[in-house]
Amino acid sequence: MLRRQFLVGTVALTIPTSSFAVSPSAAQSMVEDLVDDVNAVIASGASEQAMIDQFGQILNRYADVPTIARYCLGVDARRATASQMAQYTDAFQDYIASKYGRRFREFVGGEVRVVGSEAVKSWVEVETTVLLRGRSPLQMDWHVSDRSGRNAFFNFIIEGVNMLLTEREEIGAMLDRRRGSIDALISDMKAV
Repeated sequence: MLRRQFLVGTVALTIPTSSFAVSPSAAQSMVEDLVDDVNAVIASGASEQAMIDQFGQILNRYADVPTIARYCLGVDARRATASQMAQYTDAFQDYIASKYGRRFREFVGGEVRVVGSEAVKSWVEVETTVLLRGRSPLQMDWHVSDRSGRNAFFNFIIEGVNMLLTEREEIGAMLDRRRGSIDALISDMKAV
């Protein structure tokens, strides 16, 4: 059993568990604004790097990056210093912007449409459909909370693939390859 598997198996981090506060209409409105921004980037004809940069700005505006980053680091976040967490969160944001910015490049010529929203536990799930040229539509669900003090998404699911769980596994594997060194993880994430 890897060190990380043991730690994940013994301690769990949670994401929004406070009482439900964000309304489905407010969450849907936020995602509609996000989708408008994503559609504008998709339609811009910008280079891949410009799209990645713009996606990074979209993350800043609409995502609860500290919550996402902390969750993806898992139990190792508890042993990170405040300085390491700040550096890791910055590196994580750039890593996610690059990774998913490249993925959104596949949406060029397509469109994202908001379908509806509903309260789920302590957050709101906003359903969108991604219409792509020459391909079947994709379902993309956004999880929105106001736990950070503003309405922001903390997860999205594309065709059943959960971003939080996928990235937690990926970050955990990256950390394991670096023998648990958070500093090495930060350094390598900055280099990507």
